[in-house]
Amino acid sequence: MPILDTLVTEFRRIYGIAPEKIARAPGRVNLIGEHTDYNDGFVMPIAIDRDVVMAARARTDNKIRVTALDIPGTETDVFDLDDIPHHPDYRWANYIRGVAFYLQAQHVPLTGIDAAFTSDVPSGAGLSSSAALEVCAATMLQAYTTRPVSPVVVAQVCQRAENNFVGVKSGIMDQYASALGAAGAAIKIDCRSLTYTIVKLPRGVSVVVADTRKKRHLAGSDYNTRRMECENAAVLLSQLLGKNIAALRDVSYKEFKSAAKYLPDNLMRRTRHVITENERVEKAERAARRNDAVEFGKLMTQSQTSLRDDYQASSPELDIMVEIAQKQPGCLGSRLTGAGWGGATVNLVRDENMELFIKTVAHEYATRTGITPWVSAVVPSQGAGMIGLETGEVKK
Repeated sequence: MPILDTLVTEFRRIYGIAPEKIARAPGRVNLIGEHTDYNDGFVMPIAIDRDVVMAARARTDNKIRVTALDIPGTETDVFDLDDIPHHPDYRWANYIRGVAFYLQAQHVPLTGIDAAFTSDVPSGAGLSSSAALEVCAATMLQAYTTRPVSPVVVAQVCQRAENNFVGVKSGIMDQYASALGAAGAAIKIDCRSLTYTIVKLPRGVSVVVADTRKKRHLAGSDYNTRRMECENAAVLLSQLLGKNIAALRDVSYKEFKSAAKYLPDNLMRRTRHVITENERVEKAERAARRNDAVEFGKLMTQSQTSLRDDYQASSPELDIMVEIAQKQPGCLGSRLTGAGWGGATVNLVRDENMELFIKTVAHEYATRTGITPWVSAVVPSQGAGMIGLETGEVKK
């Protein structure tokens, strides 16, 4: 992992001593199942071979000191575990503060550390760099406690940090995928029960991520609005259907059809996307298990159409990226990944076409938009864990 050398060198420069421990947590790409997680539905992400890595040493007091190496000027935040207020200036610091706050709320005894972190997860691309930071921080803080919690609880703690400390009402998927990702496979998550199954992907295909370099900032985007629309739709459908609907996952397509004409247009569209997207995740799992890459790709493309038209979560840059990708030989499916309104697309591409796909998509997108994208194959990877300082070996 090339960034490890930089991390250790910079830690020595800042703190004057070598780190004791290194933690990592991966970003994620969601193959299918977008905006279903906060509706108690189904998602199918992969953890990817792009990580946030954090080095640390124990302190003798209750303070946490963290330096962000990727921020110009290498910003440092210091806070006391006995009093964790919201940081007024450093957005990144609130992800870490929030994790510490909610770990302690779970009665996890924490101790002070000096830490530094860096990342090769592209920020703002929809690859969950924020969730990776949260999970990496939780993994490191737990490395110094005698009472760690399970990876599922880590995901829940990190989600609370993002929802309540940062102010982004995200679902559980991003943190769950970063904490529990499986090497060489996707995980299909039931976001209500918080259970998951390992899904081996069809053979002979690669996952390619194409970052539009159109940054997205969830706290200031339409994300929270969409979540509120879904909650409002669930309340209205409870009245229309005469049944308790805790989330849109509880509405069948038949029930939706019977009530659709009574819903405001925006709520009708949001509901239709969530219901049909959950169905697509189920179908994608079945396609993967029978090694049907073509069907899996078709479902990804259908997901993009629904996200663009019903959820209105696309952007001009995302539409261009998908359009270019779908014309390339060997591309079986293409869709936005992450919340949308900028960020990246995820593409299912036959192995023999992958290298040419990457070159052509990057060139054509730059020609049409004047923006140089980041286009790369990613590998389904293991979830968060510690890294051996001497060997670089990843440990769960």
